[in-house]
Amino acid sequence: MAGHIIGVDVGGTFTDLVLMGADGQPRIAKVPSTPENQAFGVLAAIAETGASLADVATIVHGTTVTTNALLERKLAKVGLITTRGFRDVLELGRRTRPQAYGLKGQFVPLIPRELRMEVDERMDADGEILTPLETEDVHTACKFLLARGCEALVIHFLHAYRNPVHENRAAEIAAEIWPNGFITRGHAILSEYREYERGVTAAVNASVQPLLHAYINRLTDELADKGYRHDLLVMQGNGGTVTAGLVPDHAVNTVMSGPASGVMAAAHTGAAAGYPNLMTYDMGGTSCDVGLIRHGIPQVSSELELEYAMPIHVPMVDVHTIGAGGGSIARVDEAGLLRVGPESAGAMPGPICYGRGGTSPTITDANLALGRLNPEALLSVDNPVTLEDLRAAIGETIGAPLGLDAESAAAAIIQIANARMAGALRMVSLARGHDPRDFALFAFGGAGPLHAVALARELGIPKVLIPARPGITNAIGCVVADLRHDYVNTINMPVDVLDMDEVKRLVGDQMAKGRETIEAEGIEVEDLRYVHDADMQFQGQSHIMTVPIPGPEVTREELRALFEKAYWERFAVELPEIRPVLVNLHTAVIGKRAHADLSALAATGGDGAPQAMAARRVWFTQGWLDTPIYRRSDVGPGALIDGPAIVEQMDTTIVIEPGCAAEADDMGNLMVSVGGEG
Repeated sequence: MAGHIIGVDVGGTFTDLVLMGADGQPRIAKVPSTPENQAFGVLAAIAETGASLADVATIVHGTTVTTNALLERKLAKVGLITTRGFRDVLELGRRTRPQAYGLKGQFVPLIPRELRMEVDERMDADGEILTPLETEDVHTACKFLLARGCEALVIHFLHAYRNPVHENRAAEIAAEIWPNGFITRGHAILSEYREYERGVTAAVNASVQPLLHAYINRLTDELADKGYRHDLLVMQGNGGTVTAGLVPDHAVNTVMSGPASGVMAAAHTGAAAGYPNLMTYDMGGTSCDVGLIRHGIPQVSSELELEYAMPIHVPMVDVHTIGAGGGSIARVDEAGLLRVGPESAGAMPGPICYGRGGTSPTITDANLALGRLNPEALLSVDNPVTLEDLRAAIGETIGAPLGLDAESAAAAIIQIANARMAGALRMVSLARGHDPRDFALFAFGGAGPLHAVALARELGIPKVLIPARPGITNAIGCVVADLRHDYVNTINMPVDVLDMDEVKRLVGDQMAKGRETIEAEGIEVEDLRYVHDADMQFQGQSHIMTVPIPGPEVTREELRALFEKAYWERFAVELPEIRPVLVNLHTAVIGKRAHADLSALAATGGDGAPQAMAARRVWFTQGWLDTPIYRRSDVGPGALIDGPAIVEQMDTTIVIEPGCAAEADDMGNLMVSVGGEG
């Protein structure tokens, strides 16, 4: 592997980069993100390493362009062509409401009604043509949508997952007059039944496609101008990568790109450290992302709903996100209750302590006021704010309305934030039938190690694994991620009447498509790996369970047994009188890339017991305690640290609670054994 390898991840506050040098030596960079154009932050991070792009062999990029565009509704104008009588499917949706109780709340579909056009065509549920496609209707609809300024087009016909001939023909007709390539066929994005979810997923793809295309083109041009001569790889939400030339066609797959890279790094690090079962906890500047890894494999789901009525049914690493990052704003609401997040101070103006004009207290400000952070070691501080001024601001904004002094107000902010994050961890564990005590907590992100041990104690998690470089773990995930493409086909038949030859053919076709796509990308891979799953349910149920299957040679008896076993493990219920149904078949085709040696990232020093470099008063639930401060680079393999303690490094600060103990392993990870209340 000649040349450097770069992984770069754009977060809401910082852009993180790790460069694995051709000589085995790493370089890291952490610069403020540039929301107006993420490419500026990427280029600034590369420049900070001092590397020449002519010497770089691979760049893998995790981006939040599509996620941010959807959350902020800063989207391209999209038109829809659909089967006559079905233009309102995207608005009718399912039998849900924005608010569970009361006739309130609002919902704005991605494509407004006046831009949803109908044409004559109809397939039945078996893929048989009932009404031929009226080609002139397609011409007329395209001209109408173009006249109204549409940048992208969705073609979404009923039952196209069974027979896509009409969608394909309509796309050919549209391409004759559409001025760009932003034409999304619903079945090409998601070849799965349920016209509402398939239609919304296609609409999401079309609405972000022009934005991602423009960004990727701008970034690749800038990289080429500075000497980069290879394909840019882009992280997808499924935890794999794809070449920049292919990514705009399936832009929806980059939603949750950033969180996915962190989970992949956790799986890689945890497996190497002997902890294949992990709960991942990534706390950055803007949000907190939590996920689950079992037997070394990140959990993947096709059930993401980014916001109300926006289901995105493509495979993504199953991550639950809440607005609780270091920059999350604390406030006292109209009812006199303390709230923390989801609003964030972001990179600008940032927390009060950044000195950029921020006036609202944040989680970072509370940690600093309580002695958990070193005021001399904060990154990206423009005009330092004194601790006295910071505590006064917290006391005035939060303490006074609650009748608390400044220190108690800061402690309350930390406790509320911890309660919210513990709730998120329960959502991916207890709510899904997993006992947190069976997992280790993998803590990363710039702010994650500040809170991880307290959260583990709250949930009864026995171990916390803190990697060598927590603040750039998402960038490391880009370095270790493989190529990946996912495929799905709907069967929707009871298992006892399945055509098993058809099952074998479909899985074989999915595998072949993946091989062909990876070969076309031209990226060198060491091996191909296939992961197969089946979506199944009992007949008459609406709930679907995803069950791993061995591959195309799976038998009818294996399908039934695997589903019944998974159903029992989840619900402890047997239903022998009801027939199981095979709904969808999934295949992930993974091209295993050669991985750089990450051991050099540890950069830890001496043998024996580390010496504290300083001490300061730090607040814990027991009150203020004199706490030794260690430098992470002084904590060598086998070193032991008893809590309370603070461990500082460039990209994060680690809080070891009283009653807990930490030990460093050979790879630079810090393993914290979580004790009682101390």
